[in-house]
Amino acid sequence: MQKKKTSHVKTKKKKKGSTPGLSEATNNPAAILRKERNISINRSLTKKVPSEGKLAVKLNKGLQFLREVNVELKKVTWPTRKQTVGLSVVVIVLVLIISLFLGLIDIGLSSLIRLIL
Repeated sequence: MQKKKTSHVKTKKKKKGSTPGLSEATNNPAAILRKERNISINRSLTKKVPSEGKLAVKLNKGLQFLREVNVELKKVTWPTRKQTVGLSVVVIVLVLIISLFLGLIDIGLSSLIRLIL
């Protein structure tokens, strides 16, 4: 007769405020960004703002915004030159067609109003 092997798994106690089923790292927004989006967060973004005054706080917020804009712009897939030229031609042609149509409507209505009055 063989004995069944039993595994003794220790269970962790739940901490207050944590989401059940998620590790502590996934509750941290910075850890989620690094893990899911593969973004390396600039250490200067997480520095505490020195208490130098309101101007320094606003300046730091503005610089943080510009850093975040830079990160987002790196994610953008820009169109090729060929795509840009092609779509620009389409837009210009459509604008010309619509302006010609509206011009003809305007001339027709103007002449109709002159006949009536």
